Amino acid sequence: MQASDFFTLPPSLALFAEYLPAEVPPWEWVRRISGALAAHPVDHRQYRLPPGVHIEGSVYLDPTVKLPPAAVIIGPAWIGPGTEIRPGAFIRGNVIVGAHGVLGNSCEFKNCLLLDDVQVPHFSYVGDSVLGNGAHLAAGAICSNLRLDQQEVTVQTPVGPRGSGLRKLGALVGDQAEVGCNAVLNPGTLLGRRSLVMPAMSFSGYLPPATIAKVRQSVVQVPRRD
Repeated sequence: MQASDFFTLPPSLALFAEYLPAEVPPWEWVRRISGALAAHPVDHRQYRLPPGVHIEGSVYLDPTVKLPPAAVIIGPAWIGPGTEIRPGAFIRGNVIVGAHGVLGNSCEFKNCLLLDDVQVPHFSYVGDSVLGNGAHLAAGAICSNLRLDQQEVTVQTPVGPRGSGLRKLGALVGDQAEVGCNAVLNPGTLLGRRSLVMPAMSFSGYLPPATIAKVRQSVVQVPRRD
């Protein structure tokens, strides 16, 4: 299993190509985010910011990034062209975002890589994760990144479980995958390209490309009271 099975690194992030090779396991990209950013430090004091936007550390903002009246960005972070940051977004270190993304209102992003056209519009948490090109997390979707026992995250692959070597690992969401409202992706989740997780699910493991995960629902007839 390789990163190229899930993602295509876009031209907007060519600066980081040497740190994000196609042939490594996809969770290896999470481990390499900090090193990629450390190689390209930036002085955020060059920017003129709205009064309610607070920035600390090494932060790059493309000139076309749309900033809200209020947000917090803690570096290191690199935000690509055409990206929209909405009110109340909290970007708290080791975050790389490609072109034309949406970092939504009241969403938190930590140690994550978002490729081009990623949409995370409302009330989500994305930690220690990779979201592929065109991936979409609907309102309230959560990328859980820590096991309850705080042990190494195991990844379920098509050929069996593998240790990730990481204590914190969220979701690896392939290009154009979709996650419904209020779904939880448990630590180490792998979603193939164009796959879909239905709303209000707790999903773990591996979802193959172009498949749908959904909750089986049962309907029980309520007895009439005469």
